[in-house]
Amino acid sequence: MKTKLLALAMLLGSMSVVAQNPYIALEGATEGAEGVVVSLPRTILAVDVTVEHDVTLAGPYARYAQKFLGVRAPLTDKSVYAVKSARVSLLDDEEFLAAPQLPAAAQRSEQLYARAEGEFPRLQADKNSSTVRTLEEAAEEAASTIFSLRRHRLELITGEAGENVFGEGLNAALEEIARQEQLYLELFLGKHVVTTSTSRFVVYPDAGNRQYIVCRFSEGSGLLPENDLSGDIVLLQIEPTGASIAVPETSPKESNAVSCRVAAPATCAVICGGREYSRSVLPLFEFGRTVKIALPRRK
Repeated sequence: MKTKLLALAMLLGSMSVVAQNPYIALEGATEGAEGVVVSLPRTILAVDVTVEHDVTLAGPYARYAQKFLGVRAPLTDKSVYAVKSARVSLLDDEEFLAAPQLPAAAQRSEQLYARAEGEFPRLQADKNSSTVRTLEEAAEEAASTIFSLRRHRLELITGEAGENVFGEGLNAALEEIARQEQLYLELFLGKHVVTTSTSRFVVYPDAGNRQYIVCRFSEGSGLLPENDLSGDIVLLQIEPTGASIAVPETSPKESNAVSCRVAAPATCAVICGGREYSRSVLPLFEFGRTVKIALPRRK
């Protein structure tokens, strides 16, 4: 589109219409110094949907958190998706076509037994002997370890223990105690992880269509393809405002003129589950009009 606007500016010369109205483009065939240029103005819309994924993982000792730690902990896993925001913007032709299709990165899989992201350690931190204990006994020992770590931290801070530990050594010791305490606490209180991601969907507006199904959304699965009927519709609704942009048109009989397409302002709203997440007014060529603009005559 930038190329089209530049060509129009060169053809119109000293006229100020392009500077005043950036939403105008050449339409049809135009002959210039570099030959014939064919232009068909169109609008490409980018719909960005931001989704939050809230995951709660119950710890293996969750049922004993109240008994040994005096706090309540979630007893079941929970995974919930929520649409946080949406945004509609114009996508330039050059920007759309120039996006490189990078090859997928090599996949690497690692198996960690001590601690894995998004799950609890396969070998629990309180397992320090081959003795088989009940789950309640293991939970009680883990709680005792938590209180022991807290006592040691307090002794280090007050100087009652580790009198030769100071400076960076003291900081390292306190950080390690905090890390181990968090590891044990997760066995009771579980994990709470919140991630946010944004997905982009491209829409090509058409003058005969005011509504577009961008994708679908489910609280249990997040964003889904538009043909997955298990989710709610994420809808892009377009409504022309009826306003028109003033352009100095010339007579249809004028021979020294060029055809241009003037975009019309339209309200673009993103709706999901009866809630509106975005509303913006954008210029769309599909709802605009074609005009004739006279070219300056050469002296």
